[in-house]
Amino acid sequence: MAPHRFILLLAAATVVTCAPSTDARNPKLEKLTAVKNVATTLSAARPMVGAAVHTQGQMQLVIRNNGTFGAEWDVVRDPLTGDYFPSCIYPKNSNLRYLYVAALWIGAVVGRDTLVSCGTEDMYDTYEFWPEVSPFGDIRYESIDPAKPHFSEEAYSEQDIICEYTDTITDPLLTDPNSGAERAHMPLNIRVEQRSMSWTYDYADDFILFDYQIENIGDRSLENVYMGLWLDGCVFHESNQDIEYWTDDIIGFYRTHPAREGCGYLDTINIAYHADNDGDPIDGRWNEESPTSVVGVRVVRTPLDSLEYSFNWWIMNYSDPTRDFGPRQRGTEDDPFRDFGIRLGSPVGDRNRYYVLRHDEFDYDLLYTAVDHSDSGRGWLPPPEYAEDYATGYDVRYVLSFGPFNMDPGEELPLSLAWVGGENFHHDPHAFESFNPYSPSPFYNQLDFSELATNSRWASWIYDNPGVDTDGDGDSGKFRVCCRDTIVTDTGTVYGSCDTSWYEGDGVPDFCGASPPPAPRIWVEPAVGRLRVRFNGLTSETIKDRFSGISDFEGYRVYIGRDDRIAAYSIVASYDRENYNKYVWDNYRLEYRLLDVPMYPDELQLLYGDPAGLSDFDPTLFTRDNPYVHPDFPDSIFYFVRQDFNRSVFGETTPITKVYPEQAFPSTLDPALAPPEELTDDGYFKYFEYELVIDGLLPTVPYYVNVTAFDFGSPQIGLSALESSLLNGAQVAYPLASADEIERRDLKVFVYPNPYRADADYQADGFENRDGIESRHRMRRIHFANLPNVCAIYIYSLDGDLVRQLDHNYPEGGPEATHETWNLITRNTQAAESGLYYWVVESDEGTQIGKLVIIK
Repeated sequence: MAPHRFILLLAAATVVTCAPSTDARNPKLEKLTAVKNVATTLSAARPMVGAAVHTQGQMQLVIRNNGTFGAEWDVVRDPLTGDYFPSCIYPKNSNLRYLYVAALWIGAVVGRDTLVSCGTEDMYDTYEFWPEVSPFGDIRYESIDPAKPHFSEEAYSEQDIICEYTDTITDPLLTDPNSGAERAHMPLNIRVEQRSMSWTYDYADDFILFDYQIENIGDRSLENVYMGLWLDGCVFHESNQDIEYWTDDIIGFYRTHPAREGCGYLDTINIAYHADNDGDPIDGRWNEESPTSVVGVRVVRTPLDSLEYSFNWWIMNYSDPTRDFGPRQRGTEDDPFRDFGIRLGSPVGDRNRYYVLRHDEFDYDLLYTAVDHSDSGRGWLPPPEYAEDYATGYDVRYVLSFGPFNMDPGEELPLSLAWVGGENFHHDPHAFESFNPYSPSPFYNQLDFSELATNSRWASWIYDNPGVDTDGDGDSGKFRVCCRDTIVTDTGTVYGSCDTSWYEGDGVPDFCGASPPPAPRIWVEPAVGRLRVRFNGLTSETIKDRFSGISDFEGYRVYIGRDDRIAAYSIVASYDRENYNKYVWDNYRLEYRLLDVPMYPDELQLLYGDPAGLSDFDPTLFTRDNPYVHPDFPDSIFYFVRQDFNRSVFGETTPITKVYPEQAFPSTLDPALAPPEELTDDGYFKYFEYELVIDGLLPTVPYYVNVTAFDFGSPQIGLSALESSLLNGAQVAYPLASADEIERRDLKVFVYPNPYRADADYQADGFENRDGIESRHRMRRIHFANLPNVCAIYIYSLDGDLVRQLDHNYPEGGPEATHETWNLITRNTQAAESGLYYWVVESDEGTQIGKLVIIK
């Protein structure tokens, strides 16, 4: 992703009485005019703060080592991939933003002082957590995937991002004075070790888990400690830059959801959520620019089980503090109302922030702002003057907090959170048209929290696996029993269908779950009109699932697409082992059940085949309508179903072939110990080498290619087959001549389209700007093909002025080594004009010269 693709332009806005503030001191608008691309440090003034990006699952999230996640308006360069990312994209590669910034807040009473240390706050001026100087405070990576460079036995997920920071720095040049306070930052003297974790698994790719270890490194006790996560959302598509798109969010707190077990059980969700108010339909329909999902924060572990939770939200009006609002309760003799000064909702300064952190209050959802809650028995203040406008969506923040507890010097306490997304929150593009702020329930009730609830449940299960006794004390957690369909037979026998399911773990963190096999190592070799896909499946086929402890590899799928969105891919070939699921009749439940892993033909032959070996056992003959009845055990009734498609014969039932079909299984799985005849020239095991040729492709357009590995699932826990990520590791290639063919045939560099015609509407034909986020002047592309792996491309005007230089650098080769593009932007960042241009390609192999024409 090129960094300019995420730059936002300041949208013109008029200050009206009930609109989001556009005053000159609105820090979000000020920052919007100064959007920057950020590498691994933020600026010269703050040289220690680094940034990393979660890229594994559906959540693409910026992580910083200063107690925040998200990047405000900035776009951050991922140190691992070199790509640029904004705060949070969900789903992956959708260009739909769901976050401005989030920050850790920790408050406590120290002696006679009330102190709060925060990652940032509403004015975005305060930064009170800082890492050590490099390299001691640098962000670190770990992964459970042996194929990744950061593989570690200590990792928990496919991408662990680890950092440490403290609140001990008091230099105002770094921390900035507390907004609205007379004094500089006064630290609590705490150190935070933060580990965030992400997975590509189908059931776990919609959330990121955060685990914090918080230590009192001072010499004074911290009393009545409260922790919280403060968050500023902003939901919009990258292409929608107007202020109206990121100031119409809705937020709230979702407590319970019907459990999948049924029987009236409810899952405790307890998630603070935010979303766009209507999903931004276009002409009454959703499209790729519609943010129809919802995201939220759930607490999955606190230092103590019996803690008080609070959820507070507010709207900070920068231009007129008297219009500031957040739900507040009147107060009682035991809990007096706290005056925030001129502002009603926004807590400014340590004492007010601590009050919000500790105050036992659950605010009503934003949609209900115009409803009068003053007679509800909770003592709410009446609705504000502009409640009707607030209820329809606004630029809003919230803090989810809990406590209290005490921390002695040297004491360390844990905290675990989940950042969770759920798709299809909005499902009716017309629903908001009839929204009534004075009667919001009809609109609220049609919102779909089911995917958010499911993903929230999985986040808690990954943190603490239900039914698993992690510490061996005999406690495996909590379970439910759901009984249905009680039947009394003619003989008086009572049958019932009862299911027992675990829904909570033993309270000991696991941070793991069932995983698909790792994806194979993949190479893509281009040729004119076709691509040869080569892959090696050593780790895919031999690694054991860390959750089940068995090797559950089932097969491969080869995908191709025109861009990097999941919807753009299609399967071109697959391979899976020949095996069958055995469904056994359960006399108690009166149903067939899948109880074990798939069975292979040799197992079936041994168990049910002709003892004399005169005929093979054919499991496909025994179906649900024609089950197998065991001759020796009449009560043993079962039938078989293919696990996948059983496309298991290379080159026959699947177009995938083995590169070395006669190669035997290796004598060792360690390449360093293997005899040379078992290895390819580049050091990979021949036995695990596969290839597929995809032909009939357009040579002049890019294709995204990937190979995934999948398993057969875990029937014992009701988990379906898992597949490695479709998006991670995808290769981009143009079906043009390879470097070897260019050298062998002495092919020359050529340019296309030439002439480039602005009126040809290449975008409509899918040749440019397929994701729709680039501006008209920056979406254009002229292509250079048949390039040397390493070269420089110079573009000159007829007068000999250098218009642009492109450095093409692929010394190791690869599918893009012979191809480069120019976006028709000059070295002075201006759009190239119509006219005739010269191009020059210089490399160690010599110089080539040609012409190109631009017609606008």
